[in-house]
Amino acid sequence: MIFKGVDFFPHNTRWKIISWRYVFVGLSWALAIAAALMLWQRGLNYGVDFKGGTLIEIQSVSGNLDVATLRDKLGKLGLGDVQVQAIGKGNEALIRIGQQADDKSQATAGGRVKETLGEGITIRRSETVGPTVSSELKTTGIKAVVAALLGILIYVWFRFEWQFAVAGIVALVHDVFITSGMFSLLWYEFDLATVAALLTLAGYSINDTVVVFDRIRENMRKYKKMDFEQLLDLSINETLSRTVLTSSVTAVSVLALYLFGTEAIHGFSFAMLFGIIIGTYSSIFVAAPLLLYFGVNRDNAQAKGSAGASTAKA
Repeated sequence: MIFKGVDFFPHNTRWKIISWRYVFVGLSWALAIAAALMLWQRGLNYGVDFKGGTLIEIQSVSGNLDVATLRDKLGKLGLGDVQVQAIGKGNEALIRIGQQADDKSQATAGGRVKETLGEGITIRRSETVGPTVSSELKTTGIKAVVAALLGILIYVWFRFEWQFAVAGIVALVHDVFITSGMFSLLWYEFDLATVAALLTLAGYSINDTVVVFDRIRENMRKYKKMDFEQLLDLSINETLSRTVLTSSVTAVSVLALYLFGTEAIHGFSFAMLFGIIIGTYSSIFVAAPLLLYFGVNRDNAQAKGSAGASTAKA
């Protein structure tokens, strides 16, 4: 008996995606504006990495934690900004102690909080970051994201044409910006793990976009007289199975991390999960349609693609 693979997207699939580009671009603009409003009004819930202070994760061994009582007890210590957030199944919590006057005061504050917790509560992890280090980490995180975007821009420009590079980088900024807006909306903690997820997202998203771009360039050599809008539709449909199925498999793995992982990787897994969804969307519905607006020089793209193919064969 011969088993055949399941063909989720038949080879003759011809969805008119480009003709709906105004709807997709409009949806992207709406999401981007909503993200901008959230970031402007609420900002981001920066973690200890970026704000400085002490983070203590605790767990009750005797049952659920009374967060309200614990919050009152810690508030009476006079340590300034002390936040208590319930996590997990009700027997776990995160305690955030705001930045104190100096490192010695910060250590003392952490010690007083641990003493106040009493018996029946175990400390799962404790992190302390000073103001100088947190400022440096924030600056380094911003530089890392900008450097990654510039590096991707140069790579795509070198690999294709400037129109492809600009379309690709617009789609990437679209992904990172909207993902950041979701963190503001849901008030998830934004820390170094989240920055790592955004960098991973950028690489994953541009990989999908380059696959679509490569098929577009290949079809430009193959169908030299085909209408460009029709050619974009053909290229997107031909790569649809690879793009959607690959992203779906990856998303299932990340979903398991999000549902069953610890609080320490919750922000990372959410950024990855949402980023994969929005990155797949932008590769199909944002990056390719933008090529229509930028006016691709078909002769240059065909020549560059032929040169790249010759080099690969050599």
